[in-house]
Amino acid sequence: MIGKLTGTLLEKNPPQILLDCHGVGYEVDVPMSTFYNLPATGEKVALLTHFVVREDAQILYGFGTAAEREAFRQLIKISGVGPRTALSVLSGMSVADLSQAISAQDSGRIIKVPGIGKKTAERLLLELKGKLGADLNLPGAGPAQSDVQSDIQQALMALGYSDKDAAAALKALPKDVGVSDGIKLALKALAR
Repeated sequence: MIGKLTGTLLEKNPPQILLDCHGVGYEVDVPMSTFYNLPATGEKVALLTHFVVREDAQILYGFGTAAEREAFRQLIKISGVGPRTALSVLSGMSVADLSQAISAQDSGRIIKVPGIGKKTAERLLLELKGKLGADLNLPGAGPAQSDVQSDIQQALMALGYSDKDAAAALKALPKDVGVSDGIKLALKALAR
């Protein structure tokens, strides 16, 4: 029913914002990824929205990108995953990270999101496979990691480096590097 709102940002109280659209104030719940990219209060902002009508409430969810909104819509289609849980998933990881986790069937990355247990993570991977992932060329969904890159990243994480540090080291590696050379180069880069 309401697909997009454009107006002046009046208040920011995570995860909710108040948006003034020509004299009408809309309370909109947004994922933290969208929240961090909002301008200062008093500035103009445009959000894509998803309107949820329940017996006890009518809630607007806002998103900075079409990929975020599409991921949200795919998440809420899953049995046992409501709008709050979907918002939590999108606040805990980017759409690109989510699509990579789905393509790689990596439940460990999804379990890191607060409120997501092992069973829910496995259900997400099963239900979203083929619907959301790097193989679908979603905007914001990066290419899936090759087996070599995945092996290098897992080795770095086994050595105690964080997921973020390991991913940063991978980006600096040449594309055609082997696993053992890649680990050596990544360790050199991380030692700096």
